[in-house]
Amino acid sequence: MGFTSTFTRIATVGAVAASALLALPMSSAQADPAGTLISATMQPDGWHGQVNGSIVQYWTTRSNGEQVRASGTMFVPAGPAPAGGWPIMAYDHGTTGLGANCGGQTAPERAPLPGVMADEDILMRYFASKGFAVVAPDYLGLGLFDTGPHPYLELRTEATATIDLVRAARSANPELSRTWAVTGTSQGGHAALGTASVQVAAAPDLDFRGTVAIDPASDVEKVLPIAGPWVPELPGKIGDGVNGFVVSILAGLRAARPEAQVDTYLTEQGRALLDGVGDTCLPETIKRMRGLTIGELLTRPLTEGPLSPVLRDYMTVPTRGYDAPILLLLNATDTTVPSPLHAALATQFAANGVDFQATVGTGSHGNVNPRMWSAMDAFLNRVLATPVQS
Repeated sequence: MGFTSTFTRIATVGAVAASALLALPMSSAQADPAGTLISATMQPDGWHGQVNGSIVQYWTTRSNGEQVRASGTMFVPAGPAPAGGWPIMAYDHGTTGLGANCGGQTAPERAPLPGVMADEDILMRYFASKGFAVVAPDYLGLGLFDTGPHPYLELRTEATATIDLVRAARSANPELSRTWAVTGTSQGGHAALGTASVQVAAAPDLDFRGTVAIDPASDVEKVLPIAGPWVPELPGKIGDGVNGFVVSILAGLRAARPEAQVDTYLTEQGRALLDGVGDTCLPETIKRMRGLTIGELLTRPLTEGPLSPVLRDYMTVPTRGYDAPILLLLNATDTTVPSPLHAALATQFAANGVDFQATVGTGSHGNVNPRMWSAMDAFLNRVLATPVQS
């Protein structure tokens, strides 16, 4: 039996099983282990400019261990698979919002943070052209399932959503290999580095080769706690970006980590705002902040009380303990994730002996210049220098 008929049968069986499962109340639906495939639904050729695209539904977990449904996409190159199968590139997308259907490729509305390269499909088509099967998680709460506000920049659930999708995609398509890598932009860069760290213990059965992080969000947990009632209005697009960033972090932290006691830091206006943004996509979140300042949302500094240590656990990018090389693509003129934060991450990697290299550009946030594309080519050749494992 050929691949197409085998995959179609797997996808059909998965879809039927998923329909039966989704008809059950959540209280009676029995979750399967994280990484278990629910369904894989083929899409027409040309979807996102690619062939062999599928919407994948699968099981993942919240940070408290609760199992929930998640969604993502899979693209498989045309033609016969190479020896060992198609290596996998997981692609983690940038900031889009907090609500269901604000997520990655499966969502009808995709609105990245101002300044992020809008067409992340370009990167995914590039990886497919290099012979990777590409999988892209929507992240917890952002895709086809309304599981509450997305825990924005919660490193562990970004990582597990990515690893669990890799496992589910391999179940859906027997021609995907054990060999994989991860790439991400902005929030996705944060997620990609988190994935690289978490997979060391969580996925020893897979053959992880490396990470590409493009202008990753990092060290924000060291800067955000200085916010307090004194923060003034910030002008223009920079203000829109910062406001969307801060409100999304606070709303995600509030939903995922009750021990942070976020409400105790908020004014009445702040609580009302966070009550209303948990199901919004980024443009609406920014719109609701217009005319307000971060200072007007807060009653006391975030450095006081329990929030700051919980925030560090929630979102800190590890700076040691990686077992595969990392390529950082960083823009020195980035104002969305200010370039001093990129420099701090690189300095910490160097101090801790992490196997990394950095290529620096002077574009806007998420921009990939010709030198960066060349560095990515060389990096992929390096990490795939040994045979792909089936």
